[in-house]
Amino acid sequence: MPDTAATAPRAGPGAFADVLRLPGVGAITAIGMAARIPATAVGVTLTLHTVTTLGHGFGAAGLVAAAVPTGMAIGAPLLGTMVDRHGLRPVLALTMTAGLLFWSVAPLLGYAGLLGAAFVAGILTLPVFSLVRQVIAAAVPAGRRRPAFALDSMTVEISYMTGPAVGSLLTVWLGSATTMRVIGAGFVLAGIALWRLDPPVRADGDGAARTGPRPPLRSWLTRPLVGALLAVTAAVIAIMGTEFAFIAALTSSGQAWAIALVNAVWCLASLVGGFLYGSARRGLPLPLLLAALGLATLPAALAWSWWSLLFLLLPAGLATASTLAAGSAAIGDLAPDRVRGLVTGLQGSATTLGIAIATPLAGVLVDTASPGVAMLACGSIAVVAAGVAAPLLRVRA
Repeated sequence: MPDTAATAPRAGPGAFADVLRLPGVGAITAIGMAARIPATAVGVTLTLHTVTTLGHGFGAAGLVAAAVPTGMAIGAPLLGTMVDRHGLRPVLALTMTAGLLFWSVAPLLGYAGLLGAAFVAGILTLPVFSLVRQVIAAAVPAGRRRPAFALDSMTVEISYMTGPAVGSLLTVWLGSATTMRVIGAGFVLAGIALWRLDPPVRADGDGAARTGPRPPLRSWLTRPLVGALLAVTAAVIAIMGTEFAFIAALTSSGQAWAIALVNAVWCLASLVGGFLYGSARRGLPLPLLLAALGLATLPAALAWSWWSLLFLLLPAGLATASTLAAGSAAIGDLAPDRVRGLVTGLQGSATTLGIAIATPLAGVLVDTASPGVAMLACGSIAVVAAGVAAPLLRVRA
């Protein structure tokens, strides 16, 4: 009898179990989840540091919080290309050194110095989100990538349940300087773990990937790939803009203690949505999921307290992990193996570009209008982008 788990993907929880049995997938999933915890604590920590320690407004805090992802949007494709050509470990050595330096001196810098240093550090930050997706795309056959990327998105949500909560609570209890150094230590530990694992980043073998000819740009930078990248950026704008807005709302109303609770429930709803998406027999189209995410974000603008915000964010949470998983699956299917590092780097750029747009946009709208207006704007962007991405994704290269 053939092994049906190996020949045909299953629906339900068995789909996740089958993916985790594939060589290397369980290890990179666990390490990736842990490595993303310090990464997800960066935004809230830099925001609170700028507002509470340096004494600036939320608009200025949004610029600092956006500086790291803006740098990452530039650095991710470059580092992905380095991984394609030289392997993972040289990139780990570079990014660990840069991260250790930045997070050691960042608490000592004034606003202007922090803004510039955060941008440079972003360029040299290990793109752990795109790296994990690259390894998964290389290790998992195309027919099983939907549950694999759903599982990845669910672990991202666990990281987001942990990272911002740790960042906000440590900042309140120990101060932002200590918290920033803890984040730096977390990045170094994550780099060491990835160095020891040294996972394959190519399905056809590292040597073949580094010596064979690269496919021409036109053969892989297609309209469907552009549509998928656009959808990822818009989804992140909706998600991160909403996060920034509710952090601002709770901080301004003296309810900063509730940030961790609201974020945890929001992420828990996303876990449920990701599980349903990954275990279903058929997935919904990416533009439909993106539109649902944007529309579900809008009611949160009506929140008047921490508990109303918590409940109004539940629909958006249900659509979060599934939308991100659908984007990763689409990009993974469209990426040729020999430029997979570059393409997943572009996905990382699309993600960090969304963060870079969302945080200053939300910050300005919070300062000039209200957190509710910021949520309305970011959710509406996702709805409009879904309409633009839909015809692009219908085209087959």
